[in-house]
Amino acid sequence: MRYDAWFRDADTGTGRWELDEIVYRSPGGGLLEVAHDLEALKQRTDAGWMKLWESRYKRTQWPFSSGVWGKKELVLPNIPDEHIVSLDEGGTNLFWAERFGRELGLKDLWVKQCGVSHTGSFKDLGMTVLVSQVNHLIKSGKQPGILGVACASTGDTSAALAAYCAAAGLPAVVLLPRGKISPAQLLQPLANNALTLALDTDFDGCMRLVQELTADRKLYLANSMNSLRVEGQKTVGIEVVQQFDWEVPDWILIPGGNLGNVSALYKGLEEILALGIINRIPHIACCQAQAANPLYRAYKSGWKEFIPMVAQPTQASAIRIGDPVSRSKAMRALMKHGGIVEEASEQELADASAWADRTGLFNCPHTGVALASLIKLVRSGTIKPHERVVVISTAHGLKFSEAKAAYHTGTLAGVIGTYANPPLELPASTGAVYDAVMHHIERTLR
Repeated sequence: MRYDAWFRDADTGTGRWELDEIVYRSPGGGLLEVAHDLEALKQRTDAGWMKLWESRYKRTQWPFSSGVWGKKELVLPNIPDEHIVSLDEGGTNLFWAERFGRELGLKDLWVKQCGVSHTGSFKDLGMTVLVSQVNHLIKSGKQPGILGVACASTGDTSAALAAYCAAAGLPAVVLLPRGKISPAQLLQPLANNALTLALDTDFDGCMRLVQELTADRKLYLANSMNSLRVEGQKTVGIEVVQQFDWEVPDWILIPGGNLGNVSALYKGLEEILALGIINRIPHIACCQAQAANPLYRAYKSGWKEFIPMVAQPTQASAIRIGDPVSRSKAMRALMKHGGIVEEASEQELADASAWADRTGLFNCPHTGVALASLIKLVRSGTIKPHERVVVISTAHGLKFSEAKAAYHTGTLAGVIGTYANPPLELPASTGAVYDAVMHHIERTLR
């Protein structure tokens, strides 16, 4: 059976624009979303979809081994396989955080390691879809005027865009706020030959500029206001359910910055609910850094108003966003399903990340935001000890080694290293080394 997908107005559910058009907003200025022909998709049974997706998962049949493209019918059904640009994204580890959960008082805690991906973040999931569509538009001759792809970024989006464009042989342009991303994040687009512009502004300023830069459609816009990326990012929720043998967890906690990931998580779950694959939507908590928490403030106001803010410095630099583009989608989904929003201070997110690291994880600061929110929700009784909980880890900790090193050496501004483990400088003597070893063993086993 042939499946179909198209753009429509995300607020009203009306209108139709083909995916081969270059369009990012509706005539009224609202965001778009990708709609799927669910009636056609329902012609296959829920058991049939599960069997098909299981037969592809982490196998070697390209491109279906990808965690995204293994669900191609629900992602981008119109594109020829030969136009897909995939770096085998998705299929990431669902880590049973048994020790950390036990210390926290949870029996069933899991961490979805989205950072164990080609460029080290969940942004790969969305970028494979967007760059594949651009590749298709150019190679099919449907949009020959496209010269390249551009994005504004706080680091991870630029890394993903640069890598996928490099694989496709497409020019990439990235706009970054100068001095506000980690060295590893800056290095990634440089290594993949993207034109990397470090600008004297914040992310929101970069976002305004990139929209102007892409207005003439010679450069294709790759930010999350382009709803194609949501189609890849939504597969993380579907994959979590699949990894639990199609059972739905009680809670999913996810960091929130530009908020495309929150709306994407809901969208994927809503679609497999419509297909009968699951029978409920889990509780979802969007977790924000206190330094950049406009969604949290709106939630605490009872959703009465959303007020953009100037985001302040935070270790969680990728979610340092005060005027998130996808706020309307995220707010609508959270209100519809009774989702909640929590926040974490710099001290809380640093300590939560370090505590979890001591149990075998290696977290980025954004995952630290979600872990700190988890701690709060458990201690308040919102999350119960018996419930199955999944934390979405959005990036690899190695991207933020400077912040982690500063925590352990006591040089992270404004933060006390509660769980700091600094290196010991000792004379090269057996006695000194032996004493240090025994002290460490006693402290660890205490």
